[in-house]
Amino acid sequence: MFKLAQKLLPQQHQRLLQCSAVMRRFISTSDEVKSVDTINGLPTELVNEQKLKKTTRTLSTLQNHSVPIAARVTVSKDESRDFMAVFPDVVRDLTSATKAYNCSDAAKWFAQVLQYNVPRGKKNRGILTVLTYKNLVPAEELTPENIKLAQYLGWCVEMLQSFFIISDDVMDNSTTRRGQKCWHKVENVGLTAINDALMIENAMYAILKQHFSHLDCYVALMELFHEIAYITTCGQSLDLLNSHKRVSEFTMENYKAIVDNKTAYYSFYLPFALAMHLAGYKDAEAFRQSKTILLEMGHFFQVQDDFLDCFGNPEVTGKIGTDIQDNKCSWLAVVAMQRANAEQKQIMIDCYGQNDPLKVERVKELYKELSLPSTYAIFEEESYNMIKTHIQQTSRGVPHQTFLQILNKIYQRDS
Repeated sequence: MFKLAQKLLPQQHQRLLQCSAVMRRFISTSDEVKSVDTINGLPTELVNEQKLKKTTRTLSTLQNHSVPIAARVTVSKDESRDFMAVFPDVVRDLTSATKAYNCSDAAKWFAQVLQYNVPRGKKNRGILTVLTYKNLVPAEELTPENIKLAQYLGWCVEMLQSFFIISDDVMDNSTTRRGQKCWHKVENVGLTAINDALMIENAMYAILKQHFSHLDCYVALMELFHEIAYITTCGQSLDLLNSHKRVSEFTMENYKAIVDNKTAYYSFYLPFALAMHLAGYKDAEAFRQSKTILLEMGHFFQVQDDFLDCFGNPEVTGKIGTDIQDNKCSWLAVVAMQRANAEQKQIMIDCYGQNDPLKVERVKELYKELSLPSTYAIFEEESYNMIKTHIQQTSRGVPHQTFLQILNKIYQRDS
């Protein structure tokens, strides 16, 4: 991304790129780490430049905002309320479809599954689908019927998200999600959660058939959901396979592959591309440009998620982080191994991927010794600026503000 920006940015942005070059010395995207003079773990050149600033931004996740930044740029209460108002219709449609197969008990159970799992999160992906659609079509096309179609699409995205979450929590044996017990930890659920996840995934296609089969974009919508579901499960496979490796084997290349496939496609590209299809977009180049930007946002988002898993407040994030215990190939672990000396690498090898609370705490302390919170803060700001620049270079019909609305929502989030 840095090389692309260097080609595209005008002369007045070169100073920013020079700072980026400094950053690349200690946030390497390869496995080769260059030795540089440091002060408290940070490059001397960068520390001196930072001293020239009148103020420095405290790491956003660790600040005590009176109003969290993420909340300042979130969707309106009306938008959220209107989206939630459609969910009972989704539950009714799906329970009716289940009863049609002489499965009344299953329909009753499925209603509980849907209500516990699907609407409990922030619903960012679903509402993003609706907001993007509204930004892409002329005002005269924003009829109640069309808006409700976009909302149904949004709930399909939320259902796909729930399918992934339930499955992921079972595989990781997680205990909390979205501020409540993981579904498989609820009394009388257990491994029934696996079938519940499959029901949610397949019910999503029932909604698509019922409400979109009469539209020209129906096949494109179906194919997109199938493609993204497959890509995401491939990413989950990469994530699980890497969790069985030693931390010394983690690479930034593998990390990027996991992030793109497991998170970026379904969290960012899917909602956006669905809205484009519903809005009547046909230009392949517009989809290509959008995908490039949205995958960059997805990478940015996942690095944030990795940081919050370790340093975030569970009362704010709604979950207790387990990346260290689960031996996950996280951004923090990869960068730590890149920057660590031989002794520090041995600490990572001895402590990472262990359930011992003392070893988990030792890894977190090592992250601090390596100045990873400061590294992350710089990465966050630099990534935001680079993605913003990339957005300004797009030219194929999608309004820049549509992308910026998403970027500004995730920048400096704390949950």
